[in-house]
Amino acid sequence: MSLLIAAAGNAFAAKKMKFIVTSPDAQTQMMAMVLSMQSHNQGAEVEIVLCGPAGDLAIKGSEETVFLPPKKSPQMLLKGLIKKGVKVEICPLYLPSKGLTKDALIQGVLQAKPPIVAGEMIKETTEVVTF
Repeated sequence: MSLLIAAAGNAFAAKKMKFIVTSPDAQTQMMAMVLSMQSHNQGAEVEIVLCGPAGDLAIKGSEETVFLPPKKSPQMLLKGLIKKGVKVEICPLYLPSKGLTKDALIQGVLQAKPPIVAGEMIKETTEVVTF
């Protein structure tokens, strides 16, 4: 029985979670970051793609909403995830639509490449979660 539980635990550890965040709502963005962090802390490989209004999270100096608890903003958690090695990408339409360049992005955010993102999304081992 313990072997079965160990095998199940190892299967989860290999799981990939791709969080696609588009919501303009700060509370929804915060929950996406909290669940991304918790998934990472529990052994999942986590990737985040920011699109539409949620792309603002990746812009240097963007407006932040701090939640109590934990006295943190979605941007703070996003930066923490990046420091932990989580891959964070922004929709390739976001920057040109806002008249911005890659220089506007916080450190560690990459521009998403749709063929690569789609290829990852269709893998059986990837769980896609949208906010």
